[in-house]
Amino acid sequence: MIISIVAGGPEQELPDLRLLDIGDTVWIGVDRGALYLLNRGIIPMKALGDFDSVSDKERQKIINAVPDHVQYPAEKDETDLEIALTYAISKKPDAIHLYGVTGGRLDHFFGAVTLLMKDEVMNEGIAVSIIDRYNHIALYKPGRIEVEAAENDHYYYSFFAMNEKVEELTLEGFKYPLVSHLLKSGSSRCVSNEIIGKKAVFSFQSGILMVIRSSDGGMNR
Repeated sequence: MIISIVAGGPEQELPDLRLLDIGDTVWIGVDRGALYLLNRGIIPMKALGDFDSVSDKERQKIINAVPDHVQYPAEKDETDLEIALTYAISKKPDAIHLYGVTGGRLDHFFGAVTLLMKDEVMNEGIAVSIIDRYNHIALYKPGRIEVEAAENDHYYYSFFAMNEKVEELTLEGFKYPLVSHLLKSGSSRCVSNEIIGKKAVFSFQSGILMVIRSSDGGMNR
């Protein structure tokens, strides 16, 4: 099962959610994100948030369409997105996709990125990604990860150390390969790489690695 969470960020940053409503995907709408889903004919299994970004009429539309809806107070210790992510993790899905969290306010975006570092995310083995029209962001623990080149599009891969350093970073099958590189926080050494064949591999021995896959033409997966 894939749980896709849609938050209320700028709507123009969203990919075509209707193309992603396939297989065993289930949806959670967060605040205005629930309205985005309903406007595309997708009824989320749950809607939650303080709903301060929708009108009374829009909030009533959400209440009428989504039986499992929860309204939280605006003043609370967790963001609506964190509440939704914690709920999604409790369902033990194979993956969690976060949409509607980029663009607009940078504090909201950075808050979403830091959620990827929650202990529950890093330790439960659930792949959690931030996805918008042009980018796919994920964090990785040490290991060896194989990625396939995308068809009908061109992706750039960038790698960042999310803590002090990532040790023994090796990039195979990329335009700019590396062997046992020490990637330090604050370095731009690994920005904008490309896969040169049908697949590539990145591996490292310690640290937390952020991988951003981007496309000028928009994401198709």
